Amino acid sequence: MSEKFVAALDQGTTSTRCMIFDVHGTMVAMAQREHHQHYPRPGWVEHDAAEIWSIVRQVVPMAFSDAGVEPGQVVAFGITNQRETTVVWDRITGRPVGRAIVWQDTRTTDLLAEIAGDIDPAEITARTGLPLTGYFSGPKLRWILDHDENIRARGERGELMFGTMDSWITWNLTGGINGGLHVTDVTNASRTMLMNLETLDWDPVLLQALRVPRSMLPEIRSTIGVVGHTVHPVPGVPIGAIIGDQQASLFGQTAFDAGEAKCTFGTGSFLLLNTGQDIVRSSHGLITTVAHRVGDEPAHYALEGSVAVAGGLVAWCRDSLGLIRTAAEIETLAATVPDNGGCYVVPAFSGLFAPHWNPSAQGVLVGLTAFVTKAHIARAVLEASAWQTRDVMEAMRADARLSARSLAVDGGMTTDNLLMQMLADVLDVPVVRPMMAETVALGAAYAAGLAVGYWPDRQALRRNWQRAAEWRPTIDPARREAEYAAWTAAVGLADAWGHRGATVQLVT
Repeated sequence: MSEKFVAALDQGTTSTRCMIFDVHGTMVAMAQREHHQHYPRPGWVEHDAAEIWSIVRQVVPMAFSDAGVEPGQVVAFGITNQRETTVVWDRITGRPVGRAIVWQDTRTTDLLAEIAGDIDPAEITARTGLPLTGYFSGPKLRWILDHDENIRARGERGELMFGTMDSWITWNLTGGINGGLHVTDVTNASRTMLMNLETLDWDPVLLQALRVPRSMLPEIRSTIGVVGHTVHPVPGVPIGAIIGDQQASLFGQTAFDAGEAKCTFGTGSFLLLNTGQDIVRSSHGLITTVAHRVGDEPAHYALEGSVAVAGGLVAWCRDSLGLIRTAAEIETLAATVPDNGGCYVVPAFSGLFAPHWNPSAQGVLVGLTAFVTKAHIARAVLEASAWQTRDVMEAMRADARLSARSLAVDGGMTTDNLLMQMLADVLDVPVVRPMMAETVALGAAYAAGLAVGYWPDRQALRRNWQRAAEWRPTIDPARREAEYAAWTAAVGLADAWGHRGATVQLVT
């Protein structure tokens, strides 16, 4: 009898990849391709959904071929995706009506006041667990509908379909215009600002307030459970799970129980704390979101702190400034100096996300003197990810009244050992990296495998988890708090600069 495997499709902000995993949670093959980033105006970020689907059609057969497996050997497919990114496409032709609006995009900022005039922002938060910001899919969809009367008319006639990337890919995988399934799962739906956290269904009050036709929306399914079978580019594989990328990471870290947390460091960074079946309402700038749902069981929830720019700041230093030639060089350069030389970088390229939720803030580099070198700036770039995580952790402690005993980390930036030590120092807790750092794809695979019985239960998944490295705090506590105070002042300056059109009092 041939060996069986699970596949995961990870559609991320910068690339799409397909990974094949065995029963031990070991990756046996991976195929990956990047897609283009489009920046037509300041603050606008777009992707070509058709290009992404073309890449999916390339990487899935490549991964199967590299692993030497036939479709019949793959017992389930898990889909995970960049969340909030918004796609609208034609139900008949299958073609997108325009580029996808990416989660980082800030074009909806001016629209928020209009939405607030139709519904109290506190009511939105009560129903969705989300603050009224342009980060989420609902305002992006509203913007698309408002800026083209033909698109709105076609949407209201049921000719167009809306979805986040999971919906777009699942529809295409299951046949597209020839019977494709228009579905999403509760984790992705909880990021639209259109789903009620308690009913786990589209909320009619929100649909009316955001002027979104229900006919455009996908059916909301549970995270774990077979939704259908693939048609393209490989046939007959059950799709066992659909899950947003950060919830997938939480699952891949086997953080199944209330009180367990993880932080993913990729283009942005995302800290999630599992709160079990309790919906914990944040009063400190965090998001309440769905962690996962298995079949008809009650949903599990999480508190989340989303940071827009983490690894994206390193990429900016490489691509826009030429400060480094490769992302890995940032660690080498930063390690040549013992501290930041007094400079701080606040990467508010898309405003500030959690816990500040300040769309007007703009990025600043402060504390420059003739003493500061590019090495100091490189160190400040890495520290920005650590300090932003500290901001989120402080909010999480206040909301959940839990102090993390350690922090599990994953994502591409966790290969930077200097950054991991910085994290341990500023958070004052051990930072732990698992053997499999790419836990987003692993979590999707785990969820899909559970759906078809490939793994018998969650304890089997816990047994797969292995620690690769751990960092413990070494910094003097007085220095930690002094530098955090300086970081907080720099954040205040980012806010002041974003409001420079008005008379502002700068932080002194």
